[in-house]
Amino acid sequence: MRAYFDHAATSPMPEAVLLSYTAALKTVGNPASQHSHGQQARDVLESAREQIARELGVTAAEVIFTSGGTESINLALKGLFWQRNRAAETAARPRPVILAAMGEHHATVDSLHWLADNQGAIIEWLPLNSDGVLTAEVLAEAIDRVGEDRIALATVLWANNEIGTVQPVAELNRLCDERRIPLHVDAVAALGQLELRGVRPAAVSFSAHKIGGPVSSGVLLLRRDQQLQPLIHGGSQQRARSGTQDAAAAVAFATALQLASPTPEKLAKLSALRDRILAGVIAAVPEAILRGADPRKTSDIVRIPGNLHFTFPGCQGDSLLFLLDQAGVSVSTGSACTAGVAEVSHVMLAIGLDEETAAGALRFTFNENTSEEEVTALLTALPGAYAQAKKAGLL
Repeated sequence: MRAYFDHAATSPMPEAVLLSYTAALKTVGNPASQHSHGQQARDVLESAREQIARELGVTAAEVIFTSGGTESINLALKGLFWQRNRAAETAARPRPVILAAMGEHHATVDSLHWLADNQGAIIEWLPLNSDGVLTAEVLAEAIDRVGEDRIALATVLWANNEIGTVQPVAELNRLCDERRIPLHVDAVAALGQLELRGVRPAAVSFSAHKIGGPVSSGVLLLRRDQQLQPLIHGGSQQRARSGTQDAAAAVAFATALQLASPTPEKLAKLSALRDRILAGVIAAVPEAILRGADPRKTSDIVRIPGNLHFTFPGCQGDSLLFLLDQAGVSVSTGSACTAGVAEVSHVMLAIGLDEETAAGALRFTFNENTSEEEVTALLTALPGAYAQAKKAGLL
């Protein structure tokens, strides 16, 4: 049996999700068709939309189905930017500035670079502290410095996908609402790990496969008082998104979301598992340094319970990943890879690490069903893998 500690990349599909998915795939008809088959498919689709809305504490009209987290983020960032800069409305008062936290997911980073290179956006990158937190004070200072009338939107991760640090989204959103600035929140890594209801940013992005749903299924929550320009035209099947809707994927997403509901019991179990792995890693490799918020400290700074991220001095994270993989344990470095060339994670640099330290990054992500056998396999393999990786060094 292999041990799997890369749930942040894709979490295994539970049997109940698979069964709901395959059953819904048998539904015949396009949800936009007027005949009985089409209306049956529409009933399946809208029932799933309403279930997702209930789980997230919103109305069904605010749930936009997408092809995944990346599209949800692109639609929110580009659509809000275009909406806030419509030529007829902003010729005299353009809003070119986007406020963005450093250390965001590449779906956000690359979208913002595209907007800067092709649409005249000016990106104001906001610094994180050493735990990976964007404070309200930093955001407020940036708004005052830039001027709220020049800001198109702000964007931030709810929970960092690499180091697991949770942002003070309620406080950041309250500040943005007061200044009449739409806030987009990437909640892909937070889904199933935090209680997300009760905070209502302008737009929130989700992905199904991080919680055991199907790949290429996502949701963008768009608050009722917000509008955005679409990325895709042709059909207007949904608010701000055209394209035939995938009823079966929506059903599977709804089932996965229900199973992943962050109940107190589930979060307590997951936190206990995290603390067990954290203690085991430190015991196995005392040189390992936890990155992101530290659950051993009494602090207002929180990390999601299914994430642990370490740097291991004197070695490459890629070497550790390979050696653990050879021992039957799947983990992640969290580093970016562009055109086959490994790069130091921009998240590590954003929290103040130098490149040599950042090179030794390794991320362990898990869920409440991760077994004791998997934990034992990881902690047994880790000391030998680290010793071998140190011999290979940083080359």
